[in-house]
Amino acid sequence: MIRLELSVRGILAIALALAGIWFFVQLWPLVLIITTSFIFMAALLPYIEWMVRHGINRVVAVLLMLFAILAVFGAMVAIVAPAVVDEFRDLQGNLPEYAADFETFAADLGFNTERWDLPERAADIDWNRIISGSQVVDYGQRVLVGILTGLTIAVITAYLLVETHRLRAFLFRFIPPDREADAHHFLRALERVVGGYVRGQLITSLIIGVYTMVVLLAVGVPNAVAFGVLAAFADIIPLVGAFIAVVPATIAAYQESPTQAVIVLVALLIYQQFEDRLLVPRIYGQTLNLPALVVLLAVLAGAELMGIVGVLLALPAAAAGRVVLDYYLERRANGFTDDQVPQVLAPDEPDEAIP
Repeated sequence: MIRLELSVRGILAIALALAGIWFFVQLWPLVLIITTSFIFMAALLPYIEWMVRHGINRVVAVLLMLFAILAVFGAMVAIVAPAVVDEFRDLQGNLPEYAADFETFAADLGFNTERWDLPERAADIDWNRIISGSQVVDYGQRVLVGILTGLTIAVITAYLLVETHRLRAFLFRFIPPDREADAHHFLRALERVVGGYVRGQLITSLIIGVYTMVVLLAVGVPNAVAFGVLAAFADIIPLVGAFIAVVPATIAAYQESPTQAVIVLVALLIYQQFEDRLLVPRIYGQTLNLPALVVLLAVLAGAELMGIVGVLLALPAAAAGRVVLDYYLERRANGFTDDQVPQVLAPDEPDEAIP
């Protein structure tokens, strides 16, 4: 027999816990938006503090930063969208011809293409069924929701950047005085790891975007700038971003000739190896020192829970989790006192760089 005895206080505690879980589930989209805002705040905070130290009003500095980001993002969309639409229309109209060229190219390489029938299959594609009116409306709604969500994140990020010191002071009101040293070092580690990851990702995206654009211009592929920007966006996505960055540029090059497509494919694959083996370790350094298995599991879990947004947030969340875990494991293993708190999981950086 199992006998359970619960006091009134215990019953109330269980009820409050269940209510808290229910509210958390119901407010999950808002939690996701706030988490994303904190990640962007950690990435932008050093630049805001730099402008403030050079005499710019904090509110003005935040507005200048957000306007610059929105202007760059808007320019990228304006460049990419028309080029993608043009390439899709060209692919739709000339797909049977491209399929025949591909069969000929494969046959020249020694493949048996007699049973492929690619031109016939390309001609039988019902584009009206693939691109129906209901799907256009559905994708339009998703784009609108995405835009509104992005604007909400921008507003919350701006508030967090403006009120950073007040929020920090409010948080420390709930921390005992003998634990403030722990909290200071812990927050600095989080800011350096999460913010450093985001800033490092922006650098790698910029490099692959410029490289892709140069390769396409050298080969003579139209809309090279647009595909460079698209590669920069795709590079943000862990694991599958490399594939997404390579495929559109290769397809665009193939519409010119199979030889150009091979050159672009080889050049981009070589760059992917360079980025994975040399560039990323040097840029991130200690910022994202996660095992490959952890990265894979984090991305898969993020995709399962939140789709593409979860994939984008998986690595910053995993890096923050590593900060929490290693911080307390090292404290417990070494028995640090409150005035000997270790600086963990943060690359070498002067403390004054992050307030």
